[in-house]
Amino acid sequence: MLVRLLREQLRPYVGAVVVLLVFQLAQVLATLYLPSLNARIIDRGVTEGNTSLIWSTGWVMLAVSLGQVLTAVAATYIGARTAMRFGRDLRRRVFVHVTELSAREVARFGAPTLITRTTNDVQQVTMVVYMTMVFSLMAPIMLVGGAVMAMREDVPLSAVLLVVIPVLAGAIGLVVRQMVPYFRQMQERIDKVNAVLREQIAGMRVIRAFVRESRESQRFGQANDDLYEVSLGAGRLMALMFPLVMLIMNLSSLAIMWFGGQRIASGGMAVGQLTAFVTYVMYILMAVMFSSMMFVMVPRAMVAAGRIGEVVDTVPTVLPPHDPVAPTGPRGLVELVGLGFRYPGAEHPVLGGITLRAEPGQTTAVVGATGSGKTTLLNLVPRLYDATEGTVRVSGTDVRDLAPEVLWNQIGLVPQRPYLFSGTVRSNLQYGKEDATDDELWHALGVAQARDFVAALDGGLDAEITQGGTNVSGGQRQRLAIARALVRRPSIYLFDDSFSALDYATDAALRQALAPETREATVIIVAQRVATIRYADRIVVLDDGQVVDSGTHAELMASSATYQEIVYSQLSAAEAAQ
Repeated sequence: MLVRLLREQLRPYVGAVVVLLVFQLAQVLATLYLPSLNARIIDRGVTEGNTSLIWSTGWVMLAVSLGQVLTAVAATYIGARTAMRFGRDLRRRVFVHVTELSAREVARFGAPTLITRTTNDVQQVTMVVYMTMVFSLMAPIMLVGGAVMAMREDVPLSAVLLVVIPVLAGAIGLVVRQMVPYFRQMQERIDKVNAVLREQIAGMRVIRAFVRESRESQRFGQANDDLYEVSLGAGRLMALMFPLVMLIMNLSSLAIMWFGGQRIASGGMAVGQLTAFVTYVMYILMAVMFSSMMFVMVPRAMVAAGRIGEVVDTVPTVLPPHDPVAPTGPRGLVELVGLGFRYPGAEHPVLGGITLRAEPGQTTAVVGATGSGKTTLLNLVPRLYDATEGTVRVSGTDVRDLAPEVLWNQIGLVPQRPYLFSGTVRSNLQYGKEDATDDELWHALGVAQARDFVAALDGGLDAEITQGGTNVSGGQRQRLAIARALVRRPSIYLFDDSFSALDYATDAALRQALAPETREATVIIVAQRVATIRYADRIVVLDDGQVVDSGTHAELMASSATYQEIVYSQLSAAEAAQ
């Protein structure tokens, strides 16, 4: 998977990689040329007392060194820039794909691991690309070039390399083989730490209310210790690798000096040649050491790339149509025909055999016991999920045949858990309509019974909203979410238990103000509170995923035992009859 990601994501930067290779080649050639010049100074300058040769060769070495520095700086700059662009593109690719997944796929992965894969896993792969660009592309050139130049100085002494290089490569390979399982576990343990931390931050008030701080500290401590143990195991192996490499490098230097000294004593080799040979061997071993650094990082990057691949290779179950069609019926008309839905792996369907028609200008309410499928039914209209049976039609057309933007532009959704984004009141409301004017925003806030509290905030429309809207109350979040949908002025309003946090007076005032705003639109309300839906044009009663009754409040009170049970659990007989 790592190779595939590199091939796909680096394709736009082939030109930069070619230029980088040219600079790396020039840098290595300059580096390899310097020991030969140094050997010339020793053997022909110092030994023979040729001062002019020492000066002329020294100037050449200075020029070569300057070229080496310039090419190294250029190669590092191009490599780092390309690697960072690679990381940016890969992160964007993962993020965009996650946003295209349906709620089903997101729930299967879970938010903590998706965050880790988009950030930490991408960073691991990006770091390998950076190290490859800056160091590892140079390593094979240095290895081959160093071997050639070493043999050029003395062929018999080069036999030492036939022993040193395989021993070094074998030692590194054994260590890396042990590291792969550790890196796989490490990424999984990071997911676990993120999951626990996310739960504890989101549920802080619950933790404090039930005085469970010590238990949650222990739970986080356990997840943290698990990550520590795996990281420690990987760290021990990493700590073993570099001393091992240095030991082999030093032993090889000792062997070269020993055999080289004998070659000099026999007259088969000059002192300058031995100096250059030792330098070339160090270059070769440094190239192997650079490769060993990659061997440390590549296993973890392979694990990270595999986790990224699981995300980008996941095919969304909700796909846009290949040939979208235009709506053919009345704008805002919602029809459910033989509708059924089953979650993957579930033994029983959540919904089954539902046929329902919600028309423009009418308010349709859906009630039922907890777990009866009300929210699932509502989520099928904007196609957050696809029905597994039957058809959902909007404006006379199957939602699976509508372009997503055409479908969503008709819908104003207020979810069961109203979510506000970090920013301001204005930026949150303009999610509904980007170019909404201040007058439109204040009007929507007035209808949603949120005008007064927004006006009292420091900054009004520009008042700060924290992530999730945690700096406002639950009822205020609901009203802002309703205002966000109103700003859009859609043809279909979907309210998923969107009035539950409001007091009865605010609920009544909001519904009264909402009526003229939604007079020509289709309104579908899911609610537990009978007072919210009793005046709807039509009330649909769900039980165990099926429609058991439908009608007005008065009709259902006269004929539906299920509806009567819901009503009498909240209202007295006198209140229900009003």
